Amino acid sequence: MSARFVLLLAAVGLVPIALSYGLMPGSSIPVLLGFPVEGTNQTHVFRAVMGLYLANALFWLAAALKPELQRPALWILFLFMSGLAVGRLLSILIDGVPNGILLFYLAAEIAFAALAAVSLTKVQ
Repeated sequence: MSARFVLLLAAVGLVPIALSYGLMPGSSIPVLLGFPVEGTNQTHVFRAVMGLYLANALFWLAAALKPELQRPALWILFLFMSGLAVGRLLSILIDGVPNGILLFYLAAEIAFAALAAVSLTKVQ
């Protein structure tokens, strides 16, 4: 699998997740995660997460089109996804098993971290 394809897949896959967190968190978070978003502070945090996710997706998309950015983008992809996965695994150990959508996110994060690591060995 080419680095370009991995970066495109990660960018495209992250956009709907980002939007589900921050576009209308008061509506989407209760459905996806099972708890209400109450007040400006919680909405603010979810929109900030959306911005972080969209910024990464934009960089991965740019790197898919510019070969000189692919290596740094793969490192960012690896660190971003493995950081999320480690945090989720820690939470499972401390807090217990979350709902199915969060387990799906964990599996996807592990898969993308692995794809990025493999791609890094192939890109100069």
